[in-house]
Amino acid sequence: MSLTLRLGLFYGAIFIGTGVASPYLPVWFAHHGLSGSRIGLILSLPMLARAVTAPLLAVWADSFKFRRTPLILLAAAVALAYAAMALPLGFAGWAVVWFAASSMYSALSPLADVIALARARRDGFNFGWPRGIGSAAFIVGNLGMGAILTHGSPEFVLVWMVAAVAATGLAARLLLPPDPVQAEGHAPQALAERMAGLGGLLRDPAFMTVAICAGLIQSAHAFYYGFSTLAWKQQGIGEGMTGVLWAIGVATEIGFMWFMEPWRRRIGPRHLLVLGGAAAIVRWTALAVSPPLWLLFPLQMLHALSYAATFFASLLLVERLSTPANASAAQSLNSALSGGVFAGIATLVSGWLFDRAGPHGYLLMAAMSAVGVLGALRLYGIRRLDE
Repeated sequence: MSLTLRLGLFYGAIFIGTGVASPYLPVWFAHHGLSGSRIGLILSLPMLARAVTAPLLAVWADSFKFRRTPLILLAAAVALAYAAMALPLGFAGWAVVWFAASSMYSALSPLADVIALARARRDGFNFGWPRGIGSAAFIVGNLGMGAILTHGSPEFVLVWMVAAVAATGLAARLLLPPDPVQAEGHAPQALAERMAGLGGLLRDPAFMTVAICAGLIQSAHAFYYGFSTLAWKQQGIGEGMTGVLWAIGVATEIGFMWFMEPWRRRIGPRHLLVLGGAAAIVRWTALAVSPPLWLLFPLQMLHALSYAATFFASLLLVERLSTPANASAAQSLNSALSGGVFAGIATLVSGWLFDRAGPHGYLLMAAMSAVGVLGALRLYGIRRLDE
């Protein structure tokens, strides 16, 4: 089996679970009697802490000999945490367990990105191919759970998530290459050295500009991720059609990853970031007015830009601004901002907005995207990104 396919299958194991958790975990919480505000609080807590938990997990991950080892351990721990959510813990208990599970699960993808990006650069394959397989698995989760929920209980959401993350741990052991954390002949870094590398990133204005701008645009998806299913349900759009709508967005994302590599290289990551932010402004502004079903299809196709273009731009820019010694910390910190602090605040506010304003909450997401675009324009003055 080729390395590209093995990496793709590992991403698939991660995202077949995310494809259920992102749109349907709020449905599971609502089924257990939680309000929109409480759902938003539970979802946002691990995001708010991710600026701390993600870099610390990355520093911990770099203490192992092989890059795949922490992925195996994290997946096993998340499977146990997801299973514990089946217990009647109530709001406070679920908040604690979800905090632990989400904090660890969110570390899997950026740690896998470090492996895949390094291999793509060394072996000459398109990183978008394995990452796109992960997105295809996301669609399977969307459609599969949407079909299940049309006739079945929301309890199946948690069953699917436990099975998916268990498969992720197995895939990490069987499919990921035993790439070392340190180059051959280099001694493992001491904890102080790894922490110093993290501190250097935090003091780097170019890196922080990229992470903050991309983070604002990416985290502007928070209202969509947390409450699009419930908002569309209020419009009379059922879970089955919701799965189709999510799948359309991710399908265009896959097309972007698989077939737009020459164009991505030609346009460059800074242009990609600005273009993705502009598409996000259009998308969220339109969704705020509850457009008819037929218009939701082209709006969902903007996901290729609002998410995929921004995602690729941030990965490439961060890779240019980091070194092999701090690559894990750089990608994890970037992920922590895009799916962490900003997304946590946005998700927390989204729950409050959904309870009071319904889909008009998307307008805040449009504003966040606009701020991200304005900040991204400053990247054109950073010479290090011209190299």
